[in-house]
Amino acid sequence: MRNAVFAACLATIAAVPATALAGGDAEAGKSKSAACSICHGADGKAQIPFYPNLAGQNELYLLNALKAYRNGERKGSYASMMTPNVAALNDQDLADLAAYYHSLK
Repeated sequence: MRNAVFAACLATIAAVPATALAGGDAEAGKSKSAACSICHGADGKAQIPFYPNLAGQNELYLLNALKAYRNGERKGSYASMMTPNVAALNDQDLADLAAYYHSLK
Protein backbone atom coordinates (compact mmCIF):
# COMPACT_ATOMS: atom_id res chain seq x y z
CA MET A 1 0.00 0.00 0.00
CA ARG A 2 2.76 2.41 0.96
CA ASN A 3 4.56 1.80 -2.34
CA ALA A 4 1.36 2.41 -4.30
CA VAL A 5 0.84 5.78 -2.59
CA PHE A 6 4.46 6.74 -3.20
CA ALA A 7 4.20 5.75 -6.87
CA ALA A 8 1.00 7.77 -7.24
CA CYS A 9 2.69 10.83 -5.72
CA LEU A 10 5.65 10.50 -8.07
CA ALA A 11 3.36 10.12 -11.07
CA THR A 12 1.47 13.26 -10.06
CA ILE A 13 4.66 15.28 -9.68
CA ALA A 14 5.97 14.00 -13.02
CA ALA A 15 2.74 15.12 -14.72
CA VAL A 16 3.14 18.74 -13.57
CA PRO A 17 4.85 20.85 -16.24
CA ALA A 18 8.31 22.06 -15.26
CA THR A 19 7.19 25.65 -15.77
CA ALA A 20 4.55 25.20 -13.07
CA LEU A 21 7.26 24.21 -10.60
CA ALA A 22 9.57 27.10 -11.51
CA GLY A 23 9.25 29.85 -8.97
CA GLY A 24 8.89 33.48 -9.80
CA ASP A 25 10.91 36.41 -8.53
CA ALA A 26 9.28 37.88 -5.41
CA GLU A 27 11.09 41.24 -5.77
CA ALA A 28 9.90 41.57 -9.36
CA GLY A 29 6.43 40.59 -8.21
CA LYS A 30 6.43 43.33 -5.60
CA SER A 31 7.08 45.93 -8.29
CA LYS A 32 4.21 44.51 -10.37
CA SER A 33 1.68 44.37 -7.53
CA ALA A 34 0.43 47.98 -7.44
CA ALA A 35 -2.84 47.21 -9.22
CA CYS A 36 -3.39 44.14 -7.02
CA SER A 37 -2.99 46.15 -3.83
CA ILE A 38 -6.14 48.15 -4.55
CA CYS A 39 -8.28 45.14 -3.61
CA HIS A 40 -5.85 42.80 -1.87
CA GLY A 41 -3.96 45.37 0.23
CA ALA A 42 -0.37 46.57 0.01
CA ASP A 43 0.70 43.74 2.32
CA GLY A 44 -1.53 41.10 0.71
CA LYS A 45 -4.16 41.49 3.43
CA ALA A 46 -7.41 42.85 2.05
CA GLN A 47 -9.03 45.71 3.91
CA ILE A 48 -12.45 44.83 2.51
CA PRO A 49 -13.69 41.52 3.95
CA PHE A 50 -15.04 39.99 0.74
CA TYR A 51 -11.71 40.29 -1.12
CA PRO A 52 -9.33 37.38 -0.46
CA ASN A 53 -6.07 37.79 1.40
CA LEU A 54 -3.09 36.75 -0.73
CA ALA A 55 -0.29 37.01 1.85
CA GLY A 56 1.28 33.63 2.49
CA GLN A 57 -0.94 31.85 -0.01
CA ASN A 58 0.46 28.78 -1.75
CA GLU A 59 2.57 29.95 -4.71
CA LEU A 60 1.48 27.24 -7.15
CA TYR A 61 -2.17 27.78 -6.25
CA LEU A 62 -1.85 31.52 -6.92
CA LEU A 63 -0.02 30.94 -10.20
CA ASN A 64 -2.64 28.48 -11.44
CA ALA A 65 -5.50 30.75 -10.34
CA LEU A 66 -3.97 33.76 -12.08
CA LYS A 67 -3.43 31.77 -15.28
CA ALA A 68 -7.00 30.48 -15.15
CA TYR A 69 -8.35 34.04 -14.78
CA ARG A 70 -6.15 35.27 -17.61
CA ASN A 71 -7.17 32.43 -19.90
CA GLY A 72 -10.88 32.84 -19.16
CA GLU A 73 -11.03 29.40 -17.53
CA ARG A 74 -12.09 30.61 -14.09
CA LYS A 75 -15.70 31.72 -13.96
CA GLY A 76 -16.20 32.37 -10.24
CA SER A 77 -17.62 35.50 -8.70
CA TYR A 78 -14.31 37.38 -9.00
CA ALA A 79 -13.71 36.55 -12.67
CA SER A 80 -15.27 39.76 -13.99
CA MET A 81 -12.82 41.79 -11.88
CA MET A 82 -9.75 39.60 -12.18
CA THR A 83 -9.74 38.70 -15.88
CA PRO A 84 -9.25 42.26 -17.18
CA ASN A 85 -6.52 42.88 -14.57
CA VAL A 86 -4.40 39.91 -15.62
CA ALA A 87 -5.25 39.75 -19.34
CA ALA A 88 -2.08 41.53 -20.47
CA LEU A 89 0.31 39.76 -18.06
CA ASN A 90 2.65 37.05 -19.32
CA ASP A 91 3.56 33.82 -17.53
CA GLN A 92 6.61 35.40 -15.90
CA ASP A 93 4.56 38.32 -14.55
CA LEU A 94 2.09 35.86 -13.02
CA ALA A 95 4.88 33.72 -11.54
CA ASP A 96 6.48 36.83 -10.04
CA LEU A 97 3.20 37.96 -8.47
CA ALA A 98 2.56 34.48 -7.07
CA ALA A 99 6.08 34.38 -5.59
CA TYR A 100 5.65 37.82 -4.05
CA TYR A 101 2.35 37.09 -2.34
CA HIS A 102 3.59 33.70 -1.19
CA SER A 103 6.60 35.41 0.43
CA LEU A 104 4.42 37.66 2.58
CA LYS A 105 3.45 36.58 6.07
